[in-house]
Amino acid sequence: MVTNESSTFDIGGELQVHRLGYGAMRITGEDIIGPPADEDAAREVLRHAVDCGVDFVDTADSYGPGVSERLIGEADITDEAVVATKAGLLRNTDGDWLRHGDPDYIYNQALVSRDRLGVGSIDLFQYHAPDDDVPFEESVQAFAELKDDGIVEHVGLSNVGVDKLETARDHVEIATVQNEYSVADRHSEHVLEACEEYDIGYMTYFPLGAGDLADLGETLDDIAAAHDATRYQIALAWLLEHSDVTLPIPGTASLDHLEENVAASHIDLTDDEYARLL
Repeated sequence: MVTNESSTFDIGGELQVHRLGYGAMRITGEDIIGPPADEDAAREVLRHAVDCGVDFVDTADSYGPGVSERLIGEADITDEAVVATKAGLLRNTDGDWLRHGDPDYIYNQALVSRDRLGVGSIDLFQYHAPDDDVPFEESVQAFAELKDDGIVEHVGLSNVGVDKLETARDHVEIATVQNEYSVADRHSEHVLEACEEYDIGYMTYFPLGAGDLADLGETLDDIAAAHDATRYQIALAWLLEHSDVTLPIPGTASLDHLEENVAASHIDLTDDEYARLL
């Protein structure tokens, strides 16, 4: 039977978290813009995640914008969970995601995010997406300065390939990489392999294939039936067993879905079940 060698990971070698985290993008309004219809319910989801044993929460300044970070601060969970946030994407009134890697912006945004979260320093601060209009090394240097100044504890990257990861590591220790990755989408497998080599946490966003697992649906459903589970739980269980550095961060605004996601961390796949999804 395939089993996880470890159910935890030490971010930056010191922040130990359970490997199934929570992505806080969906606690905002429709299309990730503005506040949710029920802010009390959103804060309840955050608190319930912690009650369920989740101790790693991912967010970004652009979720809302600012809404997700604010709600996390108001939910008063920052003493119980490692909170990772990001900078480097802006939102316009049309809801477009605009890359913005200006070093001054990144530095100042860290101060704003720290205030919203209500923390003395940010546990993990990630460059949300490289900006082609700004030299990558200049943007990364801003994150290095934030770490040197004690405003952030650890630095991460998002939406990068191995080349960007290697470049960033010349300027600052990289604790995590966050890329789209799931049982249905493994286009950045080479980045995962690099993270394994360097013992860097590999945060997987859209770990459920953005809800589209149709190509593997029959196999997932067959395995799920053997575990009295859903195809989505099996997809999460596969991610956890695929590598010891994966940190899936499924997001939801539903308490029921939250509990289903957490339950996936207790599913052990057989060798055959795991192999059928390779």
